[in-house]
Amino acid sequence: MPDNSYDVAIVGAGPGGYVAAIRAAQLGARVCLVEKSQLGGTCLKRGCIPTKAFVASARAYDLARKGNVFGFHAENVTPDFSAMSARSKATVERLAKGVEYLLRKRKVDVIYGSAKFEDKNLLQVEQESGSVQVEARNFIIATGSKPMVIPALGYDGERVVTSDEMFRLERLPERIVIVGGGVIGCEFASIFDLLGSEVTVVEALPSLLPMVDHEVTRQLGSYFKRRGIKVILGKKVEGVSKGDELTVAVAEGEEIHCDMVLIAIGRRPNSVGLGLENIGVDTNDRGEIVVDDATMATTASGVYAVGDVTSTPWKLAHVASRQGVVAAHRIMGEDVKMSYKAVPSAVFTAPEVACVGLTTQQCQEMGIEFKSAKFSFMGSGKAIAEGETEGFVKLLADSADQRILGVHIIGPQAATLIAEAALAIEHGLRADQLAATIHAHPTLSEALMEAADGIAGLTIHA
Repeated sequence: MPDNSYDVAIVGAGPGGYVAAIRAAQLGARVCLVEKSQLGGTCLKRGCIPTKAFVASARAYDLARKGNVFGFHAENVTPDFSAMSARSKATVERLAKGVEYLLRKRKVDVIYGSAKFEDKNLLQVEQESGSVQVEARNFIIATGSKPMVIPALGYDGERVVTSDEMFRLERLPERIVIVGGGVIGCEFASIFDLLGSEVTVVEALPSLLPMVDHEVTRQLGSYFKRRGIKVILGKKVEGVSKGDELTVAVAEGEEIHCDMVLIAIGRRPNSVGLGLENIGVDTNDRGEIVVDDATMATTASGVYAVGDVTSTPWKLAHVASRQGVVAAHRIMGEDVKMSYKAVPSAVFTAPEVACVGLTTQQCQEMGIEFKSAKFSFMGSGKAIAEGETEGFVKLLADSADQRILGVHIIGPQAATLIAEAALAIEHGLRADQLAATIHAHPTLSEALMEAADGIAGLTIHA
C-alpha cells in the first residue's frame, strides 16, 4: 500500500474522530487522521475539559469562602482568574499529549491541515507549506460544530463572546449577561456566580434546560435565585449597545448593564468547505450531514459521519465517541449498531444535573402510564456529611411492569451517579431489581436505590 493510501481516513480529531481512529487501528486497519487545528476537538480545547477545570477552581474557591461550615477558617481568599485560566490550559495540554500518545501507540498517521474531498477516494489536505493528497477506501467525517452567533448582538470576540473565547479571558467580569439558558449558558452561570460575578441569564424559552425534566429545572432555577443569579425566561435579547459598559436590550423594554455578554444559543455543524458535493454526501437544511442513525453511514458509499456534524439528535461528546466506534466496526465488516435507548446527559452546574431516558413530560405526551418516586439528598448520610444536600433523584417506571423509563438527578455528583441509571435502562431493568441491588454505605449512590424502592412506596430514609 502506498504511503498516502489508507483503509480509513478520518477528518477531524475530536472525541468522535480520534476514538474512531484508535478503534479502526485496533481492528487492523491502516488509518490516517486529518486535523486542521489541535488533537481533541472542541470538547478538549474549548468545551468539556476546560470548562470542568474552571468548575473545579470555582467550587474550590466557594468552599474556601464557607470553610467555617467545615470547621476551618480561610482568610483573604480571592479568585485569581488568570491563574485559573493557566490551570485550565495546563489540563488541556496534558490531555492533548495523552491523545497524541494513544494515536502514536496505535500507529495512526496524523496529518495537519484543512481537508477537502476531491472524489470518493481522495482527500486534498491544504497545509501552510503546500498540499498533500490522501487516498482511502473509507472515510469518517468528524468535523464537529461551532458556536452560533446573532449578528444583532454585536459579537466581537472581546466583550461580546461565545464559549470559544471564554478560555482566553484573563480577567473576571464583574457583571455578565448570558444569552441562552441551555447547557453551556447554565454551566457558565454557575462558574461566574461561584467566583463572585453578578450573573444574568436570558432564555427565550419558558424554562432553563428545556429538554430536562421540568421538576429538575424548577429546582435549578430556585437554586440560582437563592444564589443571586437573575434568570429572565420567555424573552429574547434584541440587541447590545456598546460604550464604557454594555447595555443589553431585552424584549418589552428591559435593559441590563454589564461588562461582558456571552452568547450561548447553540451550535452549528462544520460542514462547509469539505467538498461534500464532490462525493454525493447530502446535508439537511441546517447543514448537518444526513446519516443513518444506527450505522452512521452517509448517502455516499464508504463514507461515514459522526458527532455534531451529523443529523443525529444527540450532540454530546460521549455519543460522538460511540458513533466513531460503531463506524469503525462497520467499516471493518462487523454488524455493530448505535443504540440511543439510554443516552445519559450531564450539566456541570452547581449543583450538577444529569438525566437519562424519558422525562415526565415525554411520558405524558406519549400516553405512557407511569409511576414516579423521588428521594431527596437531605435523606442521604453521605450528602449531609459532605454538606451537599441540595437536590434529589427522581425515577420514572412503567406502571405495568416497573421497568425503569427515566432517571433525573440534581445534586452532588449527579453526572457520575447517572451511569448506573443508564446501565439499568439500557438493559431493561425494573425498579425492584435496582432496589434489590446492595449499594455501599455511606454513598451518594444509595439515593438511586432509595428512589427505586419508592416506586413500590418502600423508601426507607424518607
